[in-house]
Amino acid sequence: MRTVSLTLLLSALLLAFGVKASQAGFFDDLLGGVGLSSSPGSGLDDSTIIKGLKEALSTGTTRAVNSVSQQDGYFSNAAIKILLPEKVRSAADLLGKIGFQKDVDDFVLSMNRAAEKAAPQATEHIVTALKSMSFDDARKILQGDKTSATEYFKQKTGDKIFASFKPVVSESMKDVGVAKNYAQLKQSFEAIPFAGTIGAFDLEKYVTTKAVDGLFTMIGEEETKIRTNPAARGTELLKKVFGK
Repeated sequence: MRTVSLTLLLSALLLAFGVKASQAGFFDDLLGGVGLSSSPGSGLDDSTIIKGLKEALSTGTTRAVNSVSQQDGYFSNAAIKILLPEKVRSAADLLGKIGFQKDVDDFVLSMNRAAEKAAPQATEHIVTALKSMSFDDARKILQGDKTSATEYFKQKTGDKIFASFKPVVSESMKDVGVAKNYAQLKQSFEAIPFAGTIGAFDLEKYVTTKAVDGLFTMIGEEETKIRTNPAARGTELLKKVFGK
């Protein structure tokens, strides 16, 4: 029963992530193995199940990375848009009211542009995590909650992705003018009589952390779609596996 159960879940993941038979040569075997195809099928071993899960997760995480990597991938997505650091929000609000809203807007846009440039760095680490996935990992993911794969990637790659994002964010911040925009915002605020000063903080760390958090949010959304809303995919198999 374990093979049949995992095969059904795996087949649903493949369909939900848009993996066609031509993209995954083992797909017909999956259907045949559970009696959903007219062609004869043999039982699936652990390695085939892992291979299938990796194919599905690879497609889903690629979608997430591509989504945040494009222009406005962060900036136009309310769920992951990098907002002003809490430390400078009061100052920014005051600046906006006295004619410096463009300075504030430019700073926010530049932070998001830096994150968008860094996002492709995640691919290498996700691929490495997929290659090292064991059958036990695959079983837990397939039978886990709606973001179990996302949590797996976060545990295996989170620190590495942060480390690879940071130098790219640093360089991107120079290219798109994050530091310059922040300096302008800070200078404008501190020029206001009795306004005080904006204390120093690690801007690179802030943008990098938000960029990584946003990436995992999007990976989680891709995973959640197939676990909680299978009917929207319009296939009987998805409804059978994930329907309540």
